[in-house]
Amino acid sequence: MIKTKSSLVTCLGQPSWRISNRNVEAYVTQFGGHLGPVTFRLGERDIKPLSVAPWTTERHAHGVPVVLRALRGDFFCLPFGGNQTPYHGERHPVHGETANARWQYAGMTGDNGRQALHLRLSTRIRPGHLDKLITLIDGQTVVYQKHIISGMRGRMNYGHHAMLRFPEQEGSGIISTSRFTYGHVFTEPLERPENRGYSILDPGACFDRLDRVPMTTGRMTDLSRYPARRGYEDLVLLAADTTLSLAWSAVTFPRQRYAWFALKNPRQVPQTILWLSNGGRHYAPWNGRHVNVLGLEEVCGYFHLGLAESARRNPLSSRGITTSLELHPDRPHSVLYAFGVARIPVGFDQVTDIVAGADRHSVLLRSKNGKSVSVAMDGAFLREMMSGAAESPPASCG
Repeated sequence: MIKTKSSLVTCLGQPSWRISNRNVEAYVTQFGGHLGPVTFRLGERDIKPLSVAPWTTERHAHGVPVVLRALRGDFFCLPFGGNQTPYHGERHPVHGETANARWQYAGMTGDNGRQALHLRLSTRIRPGHLDKLITLIDGQTVVYQKHIISGMRGRMNYGHHAMLRFPEQEGSGIISTSRFTYGHVFTEPLERPENRGYSILDPGACFDRLDRVPMTTGRMTDLSRYPARRGYEDLVLLAADTTLSLAWSAVTFPRQRYAWFALKNPRQVPQTILWLSNGGRHYAPWNGRHVNVLGLEEVCGYFHLGLAESARRNPLSSRGITTSLELHPDRPHSVLYAFGVARIPVGFDQVTDIVAGADRHSVLLRSKNGKSVSVAMDGAFLREMMSGAAESPPASCG
């Protein structure tokens, strides 16, 4: 095993660590631990599916949080959300210290075709420790992430905040997820005109399929095709079917001939939030220029509101849907999450299922029209992610 010293480089305005192999190159910011940009090598092509905010190299007014200054790729949130309401005297920043504070380098190792970056963070608002492990494996177009939470006590919500940038063409990406039992538009307008922001989905609307979601106009819209609804900012939550052994989110880009996918354990990370960011915010630093971006955020929480709303009784928890976790200082809690890309054949349309291979060393992406693609995976990571299956009754949309 080879262990290397810390070496920071400036990437798109942020001091960052670089981790790479022949298939993937990724940067991780020192402040906030944002994973991005990420480049995948598919044959002779470089694919950069994750978003980087257009203002990351600009100077900002005092008070703009790190999470917005660095906004890119994917980052781990603890607690997830805005956190405007204090919880038991705790006042957390937007998406938590994990998305804003300075991470410490703990090592980079290379062994048997594996590159692993290890970062650490000691939190102050709620004392505890985070270990961030990011791993790449030769021959695989997958990024593996493991966050280990230790030393903390009490209820907590959390999540991954992945953001994809879509081609300019309307409907260029086709979105799908594993089976969900409950779909819900955020209960209030995400943005309001008096605050120089605009939303169009019907607040509080319930739905059971992505292609028929109510708008404030009285019409239905299709959330499975994106970009769409230019000039609006919206957010919906999907409650995963927790009887599944593996849950997933995916976007197919037929013209670009690849699919992006993310994997999780639905009992550990029970919700998917779709943040549809298409130019609906006209205040700084957004200024109407954050367009064609989709957040596919895998969370344990009540929408994006924060710890207080997630830890207390809420409409989701009243339905039996988990929105927070009780942490114990002597029992570390690990959150596993992986995302990657796959080259798809001509005619491969919408992903309808992702299943682990029989040997647990691959996953199979299946399309609506019957085509399939196999993607090599780390078997040990898959088995650990899928462990601990538990039956739970599905929620209903009523």
